[in-house]
Amino acid sequence: MSVQRSFSRVENDLLPKFRENMGLAESTEDVRKFFGYTMAGLMEKVFEGRIPATYGDIRLAPGTPEGYALDHNLTGHPEFSPVWEASDLSAIIGRFATAAANRFRRLEKNPDKTEAKMYPTPDRVGKGRQP
Repeated sequence: MSVQRSFSRVENDLLPKFRENMGLAESTEDVRKFFGYTMAGLMEKVFEGRIPATYGDIRLAPGTPEGYALDHNLTGHPEFSPVWEASDLSAIIGRFATAAANRFRRLEKNPDKTEAKMYPTPDRVGKGRQP
């Protein structure tokens, strides 16, 4: 019987800031960026610096069943597979990806609201978030 590791404490540490960032995201690129940086932080905490985590190691992929894509630099590291297979890491990343993909799709469906916030013009006065 193998030992199952849980990283839910790390997830709970990162979740409030992630939710705040998702709420502040004004474009689909913001969602991708916030997801990428949060996942880099997750990997840094999980592997305690043994695997150098970068922004592009885990990418948001809303069109895939998992909702994310792992970079070969991460999956090819010898310490990654044992932790991945004997922990809840895939489920945690899946939950973050689901939340990010939902926000991504919402922003993708309403580009007018996004553009009104990012590029205010006289015809859009009063629309979108006001400072």
